[in-house]
Amino acid sequence: MDGAGFALFDTAIGRCGIAWGPRGIRALCLPDASEAKTRARLRRRSGAPAETEPPPPVRDAIGRIGRLLAGEPVDLEDVAIDLAGEPDFHRAVYALARRIPPGATRTYGDLAKELGDIALARAVGQALGRNPVPLVVPCHRVLGAGGRPGGFSAPGGLATKLHLLAVESRHGAAPLLPFATEPAEAPRQG
Repeated sequence: MDGAGFALFDTAIGRCGIAWGPRGIRALCLPDASEAKTRARLRRRSGAPAETEPPPPVRDAIGRIGRLLAGEPVDLEDVAIDLAGEPDFHRAVYALARRIPPGATRTYGDLAKELGDIALARAVGQALGRNPVPLVVPCHRVLGAGGRPGGFSAPGGLATKLHLLAVESRHGAAPLLPFATEPAEAPRQG
């Protein structure tokens, strides 16, 4: 991938934002209450210098993300991401989350056990709450103990997380609905 930049793109739920660098996708933002808010959040998260035409690998990722948000069970595990600057623990959590296929879920505790200590469940949730590339790192597929949904830090909060899970479990039966109101504040968990 050449250079760095960012772009906004249309999906079934509204205009999303994506930022990239030479090593992969750096940030992905789900739609906010306005395009201007999505753009500002993306620039703040990614530090991307300019809005520009995405290179071919990013265009491919955009197409696949669009299909996922329209309800197709698309796996994004092979999309290149750039996690430079992320703590090692977060990278380990993101690697485990990326292996969860569309339509499946795991718990924060499941991921903590794989990392070697069930007591890390809260730290797993905190790492997922800071996920710079939601959907590509499918933090919405990670639930709390007993199947409780946990949180979701993207616009729309928990309602967005539950809707993503419902769409994925139906394997494309219905597209996501666009946000109609200002997103609610949600706990900073994945």
